Amino acid sequence: MKLNYHNRKFAGVTNSPTGQVSGDTIFLYQQHENILTATYSGGSIHQGHMLGIVNDDNSLDLMYHHLDEHQSLKSGHCHSVPEILEDGRIRLHEKWSWTYPTIGDGNSVVEEIKD
Repeated sequence: MKLNYHNRKFAGVTNSPTGQVSGDTIFLYQQHENILTATYSGGSIHQGHMLGIVNDDNSLDLMYHHLDEHQSLKSGHCHSVPEILEDGRIRLHEKWSWTYPTIGDGNSVVEEIKD
């Protein structure tokens, strides 16, 4: 089954200690063909953007950058693998790495939220 991420909202559930995404961080995904873009903000993140590809297996390969509450610019990349929950929402299992300004990596989970 091919997933479509267009107009779906996600919120952070868990994250590694070196990450900045929290339960207060909200992501809004947009998809055109296999190109994915997103905006995100909340918690310690003032404003962020993502750009990536939806792979044939519905996984995502993304580059991200954001400005945090301390006016620090940060960037990285992420590989996300979807899980379909019993209620039909999507949970994304993410493996990410910082690329600027520090080096480090971690794992996080975000889940789709319904309005």
